[in-house]
Amino acid sequence: MAGSGGGDGAAKRRPDGRAGGGSRLRPDDRDALRAELRSVSTDLDFPVAFGGEVDSGSVRLTECFGTQTTRIHNLEVHEGKGLGGQVLAVGRPVGVADYGAARHITHDYDGPVKAERLSAVLAVPVRVRGTCRAVLYGAIRQRVAVGDRARDALFTAGRRLANELAVRDEVDRRMAMAETIAATRRPEVADVANLEELRSVHSELCAIAGTVEDSALQSRMYDVAQRLADLRAGETEPPPQVRLSRREIDVLAQVALGCTNAEVAERLSLAPETVKAYLRAAMRRLGAHTRHEAVVRARSAWLLP
Repeated sequence: MAGSGGGDGAAKRRPDGRAGGGSRLRPDDRDALRAELRSVSTDLDFPVAFGGEVDSGSVRLTECFGTQTTRIHNLEVHEGKGLGGQVLAVGRPVGVADYGAARHITHDYDGPVKAERLSAVLAVPVRVRGTCRAVLYGAIRQRVAVGDRARDALFTAGRRLANELAVRDEVDRRMAMAETIAATRRPEVADVANLEELRSVHSELCAIAGTVEDSALQSRMYDVAQRLADLRAGETEPPPQVRLSRREIDVLAQVALGCTNAEVAERLSLAPETVKAYLRAAMRRLGAHTRHEAVVRARSAWLLP
């Protein structure tokens, strides 16, 4: 097939100005986009699926599945133009049963569409915090109404991609905050307000890191979290050597913010009994008899900020 997915080799810019898979080890967002389109095309309800990321008011169709020519691949669709452009303009899904005869869209891209012999087409925006970040298309080569199953499959793919991008954005934001704090090493870090902010960022970073599947990114996040804990080094004599597992530290970081076991379980996506087991193990290794004492001892050991 002419369309088998994949990009054009250029580094695609995200709305925040950085390239996908850039300096913060963020995975390329096009990989997630490609995976969702593949899931739509393999369901057979949409023999053709394609889409791309939004940049500066247009969407470049970098990912294509089931296409028979190269006419759609890398096509740039501008806001207000064609089906995808209308999706960008109105911010909601738009579909047609007969693309060539549709009167509520412009026909700037009839050439590529006719070359693929596409008729029924549905386009869905991928919106994150009110901003359209990508557009997914599903298409059929017959004049038929798009069925509920096909529509639901494309809508679900769009929601999954939106959720994934939102998580990646939050990881980037927390990483940037943590790295700024860790790099500054301000003398006034002991100030109560600054210290509480540092602890909050450390806790959130640990919580997010535990949900990240990319091992390189997860390792980087835990390294930055440890740098935050190390900021207090030098305030006291070097602590005795205490070893806790990564997950035990994650649990204590949430407990340090006053979270209950149920809240810790929700934040770390763990079962409540698992949280209790980690907490008991951490208390035993720290020689602590209460949750509060465990947090104090962990801070004294420079395991928490």
